[in-house]
Amino acid sequence: MKIPAKLKLSPFKIGCLVILAACLIFHSFGNQKPALLTALDNRVADAMFRWRGPVKDTGSVVIVDIDEKSLQKIGQWPWPRNIVAQLIRQILAAEPRVLGLDIMFAEQDRTSPSRYMDELQRIFNLKLPSPADLAVNPEILNHDLALGNAVAAGPTVLGYAFQLYDDGLKNPQDLPFPSCQIRVQPDTTPFRDLALIKAYRGVVNIVDVAQGLSEGFFNVFPDPSGTIRKVPLLMMLNDIPYPSLALEMFRVGMNQIEYTIHASHQVKTPATGLLGITVGERFIPTDDNGQLAVNFRGPAKTFLYLPAVDVWRGQHRLALKDKYVLVGGSAAGLYDLVAIPFANLYSGVEVHASIIDNLIADDPFSHDIFTEIGWTYALIVVGGIFLSLILSYSGPLLGGLGGLLIIAAALCGNYQLFFLEQTLVGVVYPFLSFLLIFLAVSVGNYFFEGREKSFIRMAFGHYVSPRVVSQLIDNPAKLSLKGEQKHLSVLFSDIRGFTTISEQMTSEQLSSFMNDYLTTMSDCIINHGGTVDKFIGDAIMAIWGAPLDDQEHARHALQAAMSMMAQLKETRQEYASRGLPVIDIGIGINTGIMSVGNFGSRERFDYTVMGDNVNLASRLEGANKEYGTHIIISEFTRKQLGDRFFCRFIDKVRVKGKNKAVNIYEPLVEGAPDSALSEEVEIFEKAVADYRQQKFDRAKEVMTALYRANPLKLYAIYLHRINNYLQASPGNDWDGVEQPQHLPEKLMIT
Repeated sequence: MKIPAKLKLSPFKIGCLVILAACLIFHSFGNQKPALLTALDNRVADAMFRWRGPVKDTGSVVIVDIDEKSLQKIGQWPWPRNIVAQLIRQILAAEPRVLGLDIMFAEQDRTSPSRYMDELQRIFNLKLPSPADLAVNPEILNHDLALGNAVAAGPTVLGYAFQLYDDGLKNPQDLPFPSCQIRVQPDTTPFRDLALIKAYRGVVNIVDVAQGLSEGFFNVFPDPSGTIRKVPLLMMLNDIPYPSLALEMFRVGMNQIEYTIHASHQVKTPATGLLGITVGERFIPTDDNGQLAVNFRGPAKTFLYLPAVDVWRGQHRLALKDKYVLVGGSAAGLYDLVAIPFANLYSGVEVHASIIDNLIADDPFSHDIFTEIGWTYALIVVGGIFLSLILSYSGPLLGGLGGLLIIAAALCGNYQLFFLEQTLVGVVYPFLSFLLIFLAVSVGNYFFEGREKSFIRMAFGHYVSPRVVSQLIDNPAKLSLKGEQKHLSVLFSDIRGFTTISEQMTSEQLSSFMNDYLTTMSDCIINHGGTVDKFIGDAIMAIWGAPLDDQEHARHALQAAMSMMAQLKETRQEYASRGLPVIDIGIGINTGIMSVGNFGSRERFDYTVMGDNVNLASRLEGANKEYGTHIIISEFTRKQLGDRFFCRFIDKVRVKGKNKAVNIYEPLVEGAPDSALSEEVEIFEKAVADYRQQKFDRAKEVMTALYRANPLKLYAIYLHRINNYLQASPGNDWDGVEQPQHLPEKLMIT
């Protein structure tokens, strides 16, 4: 199997590709987001309104409310207009800054006495005197005239409505007459090119009533969800812009005459968008269609409400003085209720109050498309990369938590940096991008992780313990498949005289024998944390410290070797009962820096170790034949073991392929030896010291005594060398280093 290159980086690359795709898709939107994204961003803004909670208004706007109390005291709506005229006179007597009527008087008042006089003349064919002949104030007989005279007595802005659709009722004479002047910057932009909401006709007040200082429309348009979020400050009728009730009230209250419409410098088709409107020195930001994003102060009744019946009776004059006063209805029967982010039932007149308060405080919301573009790109790139890294290197659980953390941080950042500064910036698109990144990287992670786990199981499942395989699967980063230099311990084992043994068996016996033997020895290695590198016929090669790090690899390797020898003793009886020959093995262990990783062809690899230290372990395994030992370790392994094992010095040798001599040892027991063994080893090592100092007579005497007490081949080798050197001195330049050579099985000791 070919090893996947940069295995853990692949899911991260998927995340980066999704980030790039998300940025390209967002770029394709231009300045116009899809309706779904806008709707979702509106929902997020609604939530931010609720998080922020109510805020204090300026205290400059007062609502004279036609409420349930007023309807009970005065009568059902609509009231006779002489009563409304009395209400207007009482308000103006309190000297407000401006009075606005969120009420429309499109038909004549049917309660006017003059209407009854006309009807009586028609029915009874009578000739009644005119109001002039009767010397009666015309207002008494014509309530519309009374209301018109009342609104003309002060700074009053009347409300009217626009009809947007062709209903066949358009009358060219039904035009509103605001008292403002309007111009456009740049002045090369004609009114007709502005992207204002267009009206079909005006539903205006009758002439007798329309005597106020100015007029403004009170249309508000909920978005597709039915919620009021934006309100037009200007609308277009017959290619002429007209101001809203709230905007006109603000202008009149500010003693200004002119509006300046700021058109966008960008060439747009089919219409030119707006940047905002200036009243005096106050710039009011709007969207392309001249709509203001309302900064609602709170739920219903946030502003000061005064019952209309109380004001009609002359009360609350101090509360009205120098205020922006709106007359409107909140009674349920008037059906002037809308939904806003704070509430589903909100008086329409309070929407206009909110707009006026925004204009006074200079804190309406604005939507800066360039801020949103920069914020969106920054979130997608920075947050997307962060999320991809978490998902690629930790897993879906932490990735999901990381994604939630990113979203929470983005929401808090948007709320603190933008919303509280009255700037609306969308966040839904980055969040959807994060979701897509999460899904794509998780799927990619699952795919690559599945390949990775399969690869690890296939590569190491038969060579290391299940515990090690589980650790590699849980933490693949610990697995380095590329070649690297590491400090390891390597073990070689081999069966003595295997060629002769194999010739005594049939093919079936040999196969069964080798399977049993290699399984038993492999279990010893794996149980002590080793990795079975390979089988070479009857030989076994194993390593410690790779693929997982092992700080005590030398100790574990030697424990495995001793376990192999102990297991071999137990299985010899079983082999004998099955008619199999008795076997013996030799083991060599060395510790040092080695190259470890995948070595092989493009189609077939082998996770193994290479280097001189590996070769030395193999030579030490073979040296067991010469010294009659079962386990030989190098001085480098001996140094790593410390005092955990009791070892006997064997020799200082120069193995084949090595120029530098190496001290080699035979490990005898783990832990402290008994006194007899300790004494024997001490005597032997003193004899070796005499031997190396060319005190051959004394060395021979001690070595002979050791051999007679315990006829080890090791002692026989030294006696053989001593006898040779007694016959022919090695010379003064002899360094005591020997090249291992094969000796006869029986030595004559003299």
